[in-house]
Amino acid sequence: MENNTVEYWMWFLLIGGVIGWLAGLITRGRGFGIIGDIVIGIVGAMLGGWMAGVLGLYTGSSFGAFLLALVGAVVLVGLTRFVVRHI
Repeated sequence: MENNTVEYWMWFLLIGGVIGWLAGLITRGRGFGIIGDIVIGIVGAMLGGWMAGVLGLYTGSSFGAFLLALVGAVVLVGLTRFVVRHI
């Protein structure tokens, strides 16, 4: 699937939303609203990819990439809540 198609971007946003929603459930038991879930999912996926690179991890499957994105989103939610509590 090419990166410049509407279908690609719809899947990108849908998966980002699912990852953000799951991260919200895992860390606190609720999501962040549709926009918040998408943002958390997308930024978390980038964070998860960066963490995997630092640790020398590689995934060749879509499921592995999904798990890395979810781990990144959970870490992002945890860090965000930690910072907000201490400000």
